[in-house]
Amino acid sequence: MTRYLISFPSGVMDVTPEELPAVADAAHAVVRDAKEAGVLLFTGGLNDDIAPVRVAADGSVSDGTYPQNAQFGGGFTVIDVPTREEAVAWASRIAEACHCRQELREFQFDPLV
Repeated sequence: MTRYLISFPSGVMDVTPEELPAVADAAHAVVRDAKEAGVLLFTGGLNDDIAPVRVAADGSVSDGTYPQNAQFGGGFTVIDVPTREEAVAWASRIAEACHCRQELREFQFDPLV
């Protein structure tokens, strides 16, 4: 099986505040289906209200993120499926539920995981 990251950045969901509860319900339904199918590894969203920090090897902390990652945020789902086609199908379901396109990325194989 191969692990995939399905994600979208903050601010791209095209929904009104009134639509948000129904969108959340639809997204949670997809998550429940992925759990039941045994493909869900993890899902969540980054808290945009808490600023990111960078932590060095010596434990020192600096404010902010890498410039190229400044737009990273939003929601993400990690699944483990046998084919890319199945990953695309799950990403499509999430896109429909969240009212926005999803980015699909494949994790590199790691024999220790």
